[in-house]
Amino acid sequence: MFAVSEPYIRQQAALSDAEVEWLRARSTVRKLRKWQSLLHEGEVWRLQCFIASGCCRLYRFSEDGTNRTLRFAVENWWVTDHQSYRTETPSVYNIEALAATTVLTWTKADWDELLLAIPTLKTCYEQLQARSYEASQRRIFSLISASAEAKYLEFQQTYPLVFNRVPLHMVASYLGMSRETLSRLRR
Repeated sequence: MFAVSEPYIRQQAALSDAEVEWLRARSTVRKLRKWQSLLHEGEVWRLQCFIASGCCRLYRFSEDGTNRTLRFAVENWWVTDHQSYRTETPSVYNIEALAATTVLTWTKADWDELLLAIPTLKTCYEQLQARSYEASQRRIFSLISASAEAKYLEFQQTYPLVFNRVPLHMVASYLGMSRETLSRLRR
């Protein structure tokens, strides 16, 4: 399964063959069934997780018990709970597969060692974190300032690989609107 992801990894970071092999050797392939959880609220997240195939979502429950989708991840995307990973504290999030999914994971110890040993991987990882932060800022601004229609259109344009692969109630949750509102917008 690493071979499927290798072109993406090579495109993102100019790694030597030996560095790619080291990255592959430290990875673990995990296959998830549809709806299988990768992270449960209350667990400490200690993995770097790359989606080789399939689709996952990061979500949490609000005080009223409604689950709120924060992020989706499809092929060649990373999924993580940054806060739990960084602080080694229990997560308030859940990660689940929305389809049969294959992920590549690295333990925190292995990932930290790889970042120290492979400077180009560290640079790539820092750029990935910066893009993630920027996307979060854009999303927050959209949630607090855009109309429901604008949020919907932006989601369709920004995440075309996600839109047709996830249930509409999850898209509505991600956009911060009811399923009924989303259904009206789609008409």
